[in-house]
Amino acid sequence: MMQKKTETIKSLAIHAKDVGSSEVQVGLLTDKITRLSEHFKKFKKDKHSTMGLTKSVNRRKKLLAYLKKTNPDSYNKVIKQLNLRK
Repeated sequence: MMQKKTETIKSLAIHAKDVGSSEVQVGLLTDKITRLSEHFKKFKKDKHSTMGLTKSVNRRKKLLAYLKKTNPDSYNKVIKQLNLRK
């Protein structure tokens, strides 16, 4: 799991020490959302984690809206790289 995070950060980072830009945050949230979705395939009644998933999806949605408004080129790159919005 830790290796997946570092791969995501490296692939979306703007500069060498970037760990908090909108692009990286969207990538990390996408990893978290995928992980939680897999979790729900086994544990359908886990309501507390459902709230965490909803919060993560909404946070990613807000970050993507911000990115689209401020830096459309970076937004398009992130969307293609993470395979979002089909």
